[in-house]
Amino acid sequence: MTAGVICLVLLNLALAARMLLHVFGSRDDIRAREPSEDMPFLSIIVPARNEARQIERCVRSLLAQRYPSFEVIVVDDESEDATAAIVARIADEDSRLRLIHGAPLPQGWVGKSWALVQGERAARGAWMLCTDADTVHQPLAATSAMYEARERDVDAFSLLTTQEMGSLAERAFLPTILWIIVLATGPLAEIGDPRKRAAIFNGQYLLFSREMYEVTGGHTLVANEIAEDLEFARRVKRAGFRIAVAGANDLVRTRMYHTFGEIWNGFVKNFALGMRERTVEAVAGLIALSLISPITPLGALALFVTGHWVLGGVLVAALGIAALSAELGMRRARFPAGSGAWLPLGIVLLLAICATSVARLRGSVGVYWRGRRYRGVLRRS
Repeated sequence: MTAGVICLVLLNLALAARMLLHVFGSRDDIRAREPSEDMPFLSIIVPARNEARQIERCVRSLLAQRYPSFEVIVVDDESEDATAAIVARIADEDSRLRLIHGAPLPQGWVGKSWALVQGERAARGAWMLCTDADTVHQPLAATSAMYEARERDVDAFSLLTTQEMGSLAERAFLPTILWIIVLATGPLAEIGDPRKRAAIFNGQYLLFSREMYEVTGGHTLVANEIAEDLEFARRVKRAGFRIAVAGANDLVRTRMYHTFGEIWNGFVKNFALGMRERTVEAVAGLIALSLISPITPLGALALFVTGHWVLGGVLVAALGIAALSAELGMRRARFPAGSGAWLPLGIVLLLAICATSVARLRGSVGVYWRGRRYRGVLRRS
């Protein structure tokens, strides 16, 4: 029994140490910058499918950018709500906004990549910014991101947007899920290091050069990928282009999901795909996470029930250290105060999501997203 407790304690402490190393090794946020007249023309592309709830807030924040010369292209991906009508109304007020009525989804494509490709084909900019309809942008966001991309001399630059969380489900579970994803990716510096394998984009905000787009083919590279941002980063980096990721420093905010069901479906659709190229490491990581939760709290409970108060207290203390380390990292990522306390429950949900994602994407059920069902290695049904 004592040996098992020691192993669990060491595992919790190892996770805490990994979190702290990541916190101090990934302090990389952009800063707000004022525009200059020599900035390249920018095409901002927003894929939108059934986004009537939030599209106006997004588009108006983009049109308010303090950037010298830009256009906004919204690609309506066969929406079944008022998305297109809302965008058309705003476009009548501002000629910088264009609405593209997306063509029917071709066989073998995922909706977001198809919408982005149509936007990219229509874009006139020397640089393109692909951003989601659930984002809201401060006036200096695009200028600041462009400065950073040019100063870092990269071909693609992605921002980790500040997450807005309203419901209890969002505040309880999203910080842990997103924080574990960040930990699995590694320090941000490794993403920008061409010698390292680490590669990820945040599809909520991706800025890239036309040169990179024309050489690689843009999102045609990931036509059938639900986790298009992750796979796009991998392929762009393999092609020899320089990439970087940084924190948005509140210049771009996102409310990804509003309910527990949206959280569940949103991550089930692509969690298994994120592990595809690092399966052994991913499985080992998931086993380790399962030992931290639910095994550690269940083990502590069993020890308390059987009268082993000291050993039970040691387990609780170790889990508490892991949660405090998570809290530090989550606060650094601008998650709500107290998010670290939800770490054990968040890990359990993450494990359930991962298992469901693997089962659905490898089986005949597939995943259902934005009114469309995808099966297997993402063939459209």
